[in-house]
Amino acid sequence: MKKKPIILVTNDDSINAPGIRALIHMMNTLGEVYVVAPDQQKSGISHAITMDTVLYCNSIKIDNGIQKEWKCSGTPVDCVKIAINDILPKKPDICVSGINHGSNSSINIVYSGTMSAVIEASIEGIPSIGFSLLDVKWNADFYSSKEYICRIVKKVLKNSVSDHIISLNVNIPKLKKNQIRGIKICKQSKSRWKESFEKRYTPSGKHYYWLFGNFIKNEKIVNTDEWALKNGYISIVPVHFDFTNYSLLNTLNSWTFVYLFFYFFLFN
Repeated sequence: MKKKPIILVTNDDSINAPGIRALIHMMNTLGEVYVVAPDQQKSGISHAITMDTVLYCNSIKIDNGIQKEWKCSGTPVDCVKIAINDILPKKPDICVSGINHGSNSSINIVYSGTMSAVIEASIEGIPSIGFSLLDVKWNADFYSSKEYICRIVKKVLKNSVSDHIISLNVNIPKLKKNQIRGIKICKQSKSRWKESFEKRYTPSGKHYYWLFGNFIKNEKIVNTDEWALKNGYISIVPVHFDFTNYSLLNTLNSWTFVYLFFYFFLFN
């Protein structure tokens, strides 16, 4: 009998969020599920880790599912680290993060705790997927995309035996099941946030700031995640943790050459 894959589930919206509860139930149909997730909201925390205080990670039972669960006082990245190093019986076959309440397309991946958990798992050599639904409501419909989510996870489990660790950023439009047009493999859009800080004052006269922002979309370019989502498709962007700007390597090497030339010219 084929052994079930071990699936690690985490998120950044907290272990009680409807998004992760839906994802857990979906993953229970595919493998042996372990959940290690933050005990409270950790959105927008990016790749932060806990270094200056203690971490708590306690076993918990929230619903009647067959999964094993722990709530962690740390960040999503902490959750992945402690799951791999202490909680799970062995390295998981896959790590899934989400389902996030809101988009993690385009530049949002930089700030996302959901996707940082995915990146951390890939650093550890674990295939990983982040799922996000473009609906910030607590009672959003996470089950309309169940068929697609399970299909994507199955594909990654089946094709993960290679030298390239599969790590995906999956965003799902806010549509009913029969309105989703399919899946598009995309590149990350260059859309960004235009931010401002409103200066406010407390009753005692001390000033503080409140962050506001407008998302500036660049949707005219075909085959980006923002274009796919606008046109009714689930977007999949392959991601990795190598930040090297390869197109600048030759340019920077020429700078180094010029610098060394002038150094030897002036001091020899």
